[in-house]
Amino acid sequence: MSDLLRGLNPEQLAAVTLSPQHALILAGAGSGKTRVLTTRIAWLLSTGQARPQEILAVTFTNKAAKEMLTRLSTMVPLHARGLWMGTFHGLCNRLLRTHYRDAGLPQLFQILDSADQLSTIKRLLKSLNVDDEQYPPKDMQHFINKQKDQGRRATAVEAWDKQAKMRVEIYEAYEAQCQKEGVVDFAELLLRAYELLMRNEPLRRHYQERFRHILVDEFQDTNLLQYRWLKCLTGEGSALFCVGDDDQSIYGFRGAEVGNLRDFEREFKVTSVIRLEQNYRSHGNILDAANALIKNNEKRLGKNLWTEAGSGEPIRIYNAWSDGDEARWMVDEVRSLVRQGHERVEMALLYRSNAQSRVLEHALFSAGLPYRVYGGLRFFERAEIKHALAYLRLIANSDDDTALMRVINFPTRGIGTRSIEQLQASAKNGGSSLFAAIPEVGGKAVLFAGLIAKMKEAADLPLPELIDHVVELSGLRSHYQNDKEGQDRLSNLDELVNAAASFIAEEDRVRTTEGHLSGDLADFLTHAALEAGEHQSGDSEDAIQLMTVHAAKGLEFNVVFVTGLEEDLFPHENAAREPKGLEEERRLMYVAITRARHRLYLSFAQTRMLHGQTRYGHSSRFIDEIPEACVRRLT
Repeated sequence: MSDLLRGLNPEQLAAVTLSPQHALILAGAGSGKTRVLTTRIAWLLSTGQARPQEILAVTFTNKAAKEMLTRLSTMVPLHARGLWMGTFHGLCNRLLRTHYRDAGLPQLFQILDSADQLSTIKRLLKSLNVDDEQYPPKDMQHFINKQKDQGRRATAVEAWDKQAKMRVEIYEAYEAQCQKEGVVDFAELLLRAYELLMRNEPLRRHYQERFRHILVDEFQDTNLLQYRWLKCLTGEGSALFCVGDDDQSIYGFRGAEVGNLRDFEREFKVTSVIRLEQNYRSHGNILDAANALIKNNEKRLGKNLWTEAGSGEPIRIYNAWSDGDEARWMVDEVRSLVRQGHERVEMALLYRSNAQSRVLEHALFSAGLPYRVYGGLRFFERAEIKHALAYLRLIANSDDDTALMRVINFPTRGIGTRSIEQLQASAKNGGSSLFAAIPEVGGKAVLFAGLIAKMKEAADLPLPELIDHVVELSGLRSHYQNDKEGQDRLSNLDELVNAAASFIAEEDRVRTTEGHLSGDLADFLTHAALEAGEHQSGDSEDAIQLMTVHAAKGLEFNVVFVTGLEEDLFPHENAAREPKGLEEERRLMYVAITRARHRLYLSFAQTRMLHGQTRYGHSSRFIDEIPEACVRRLT
């Protein structure tokens, strides 16, 4: 037993050995929360306070569940079969598989992933003769999932106008279709499991009596329905042990409700609130900066991170004159760090929005530094960028069959599979390109050919203006305005315009009236293809890590660069308009700062390209909230 508890600090020990009761463990960044959770389970099993089948452990990712199981197996002899450990969706799936009849599901019900769900909605809209421009499938998918995450069936959704009533009718028809086909989407797993327990009292009591110890990781990321599901499983003799950090609640856009922490403390009359404040990751200056920043948020449950590792290096702040200068400075710093013996894989470049990666990627590409975009695609590989480039390729060469196939029906313009097959057959028989065969086939494809011809008429525009024109004329901009991730995608399309402007400026090109189409556009397309095809390193290569701050949560690095720290960029202009949004942005900055172990860089630019134009900005308020004693300003 002493081996099990060896090395725990007093607060960790108190949390691990707490007598069975409802408890809230406020675990700061780098404070060893995973160790506390796994050791708590091992302690309960080793001391005979619980059997494996009496424990329910909930995580937010399969990776976290696997890591906990691996650690647990090294601590105690474990018969994993009886232990319920996994994600909310995984555990709900297990519950529904066990009680499929009571849940009103076939024994072998199938789960729709996001792409399958979208396809189902598209088929449904077509069968109902619903205008998919007025009710875009992705918009409907977002609406349906949001209602389910709030625990609302179609019959419970209030609708006050014609459009809202139509959305509810589509939701109701979608539910009926899924039930008919015997399939469930991800949101349905949780809602169906919750409803099963709520309406079946004997079953609910069975699980309440069985799960005497319920442990939840990342509790600050739970949504309303997930919290209700946990409350439903917690009986009179159960102990709900929740580990979370309200200062790291950054998923409000996914429905996460930071207020669940306070509600849990109040509703369960929690008397044991243990704060894990000793940090094992970062040096003191980094933690002092994080503490000072987050204190500006109101209604925090409150904690103050500290370390025994000493103050360490000051936080370096760089004031760049442009986004290009910021990227070049960052490259120089990376090279210097590599010469000092730092591994590139232990360096992370963080940014608020995906579109910001383009300037950084270009600088790394030009410098010959290998990099990897973590949790996402490189800029020129993103779907919306490839769509826009396909239109541009058709302007440059209408015989480009690959480009045509990508966008002939994107955004949707009623050119179906049969029409495309006829076009392919006609092109093959005539020995021509697909575009050249369009007049032979006719139909709506002729309108597409007319669209490309109209785009070609604008080819004499400066390259940035041409790209902006193509994005608008193609319908890409209006299409992504209705997309769940539309803001990011639109920002990326704007960044493509910036990329063209930067390309022209860097190449120091002089416009001529002749050969403009085959010059700027063709060369830019070559440039895009080369950057898309090179320098994304393999998993085993020593490469710099690029990612959004959201993607960085849960990770840590020796060296961290947080770039683009300007007002309206970080904090983002959409979030900064309301206190709740600004506080989540500040929590996001707190997460960014606490990713760093040893060295932290913060940078901002006085000018930045936006939509092909230069925008003048000033440093983020978050920089001003960091004590000067922690920083060193670079010149």
